[in-house]
Amino acid sequence: MSTMALGLTVWPWVLFCLGAIPPSRGHSWESASTGPLLQHKPFVVVWNLPTARCHQRFGVTLPLEDYAIVENQGNAFQGQNMTIFYKNKFGVYPYISPEGEHHNGGIPQKVRLKQHLERATVEITQLLQPDFHGLAVVDWEEWRPLWRRNWGPKAVYKEASEQWVQERFPEMCAKKRAYLAEEEFEGAAQELMERTLVLGKELRPWGLWGFYRFPDCFNDNWRKGGNYTGECHAMEVLRNNRLMWLWEASTALYPSIYLPPKLLPAKRQSYVHHRLQEAFRVAQFGLEQPLPVIAYSRVSYRHSARYLSEADLVHTIGESAALGATGLALWGDNSYSRSAESCRSLRHYITHTLGPYVVNVTSAAQLSARQLCHGHGRCVRQHPDELGAFLHLRPQQWGADPMLTNHLGTDKPGQRAWGQFCCHCYRGWTGASCEKQGWTEPSRGPGCTAPAQYPDICIAVRDRNTMGSQVCPKSSYEGKTDLR
Repeated sequence: MSTMALGLTVWPWVLFCLGAIPPSRGHSWESASTGPLLQHKPFVVVWNLPTARCHQRFGVTLPLEDYAIVENQGNAFQGQNMTIFYKNKFGVYPYISPEGEHHNGGIPQKVRLKQHLERATVEITQLLQPDFHGLAVVDWEEWRPLWRRNWGPKAVYKEASEQWVQERFPEMCAKKRAYLAEEEFEGAAQELMERTLVLGKELRPWGLWGFYRFPDCFNDNWRKGGNYTGECHAMEVLRNNRLMWLWEASTALYPSIYLPPKLLPAKRQSYVHHRLQEAFRVAQFGLEQPLPVIAYSRVSYRHSARYLSEADLVHTIGESAALGATGLALWGDNSYSRSAESCRSLRHYITHTLGPYVVNVTSAAQLSARQLCHGHGRCVRQHPDELGAFLHLRPQQWGADPMLTNHLGTDKPGQRAWGQFCCHCYRGWTGASCEKQGWTEPSRGPGCTAPAQYPDICIAVRDRNTMGSQVCPKSSYEGKTDLR
């Protein structure tokens, strides 16, 4: 497939701010959409792999720009288009090592918040330019901010929290100690994460700040066998309602759609689909315009060196674009640039499989947005569960290519090319084809933050001046389980 066939012009350094733009007025979230990540690009793929040494050490150039894949200048891992902050290189993140060593206090209750914010301030200002418009992803994975989600190896944070209470209140009964430990842990975790995002937004307000792997939907129960549907765990979906403070503090969401290699191929699209759908649901919490959703994927399967197949590129990149994601970040570790051989292997995968598909999808997203939405919105599936609908260029548009023929749409000649899609308009545009300018001022109540007796009714506790409640964005899991 020729990469020059479409005469693409790509601006990989001109990022357009999403989260800092005022929200669209007068639209329900179902028809509203965040602005394009790249100027004139409704869907982009961003490179988040440390592969600079392929060229620097081994002389192997990765032609990412040729395939409309956005990278940092010089293929740097951290830069002005894409930056990820890890636990040991951003502030003073508290965690417990596998050997039991407590770093920075070990638990969020014991972190020195002032020291963390001061150090993070230095790191942000040194790394990111004042006009930074890129992805700013915080990757903290040692513990989860909700107490009941710290199971398995993460249970050490519960134990350490209870021990911290016992040291201060030795006479306290076990039940009360556990309760206090939970309250303190969740309160401190919230303050640490929330203040970190607020700091990032204050210092670099045009950046897209968020935490990797949030939201999660915990649909990994495919290992148990049976009729796996890919649906998110019902209780965990309800628990995501309790993280309203996190969604409000974020300017982008970064859910993970890494594919497990042992998951049956027939189930992989459903696995990704439901994880993305939960992110889109969460993006609406208390907002007049949804947060941008930028999915995190890999060039290979989870915990594997095997590259994603063509079909699984459709299940990850293609599914993300069809559902209306703003973009997708491709992550990987140092293993892809470990040797000249690994670099050549990666280059071959880019030029023969990944790159041609990325160009097809990003071009289709741009073409459909222009043809159907006047360039003022992005095309999304009319029916999200219609899993056979993708934003792909057809053979007559692209040139016959056997890699894509099994995944292209089935519109008959004469039908609208994007018949299974509708427009989600950008800020300031409305109408079925985003052809009209203007909006009306909506009313907005207090934010929805913590589930009450009924899972879809949320008590607003974050507003310092008023109290109230509202209905949370609905999910298909309400009524299936109690939160506690």
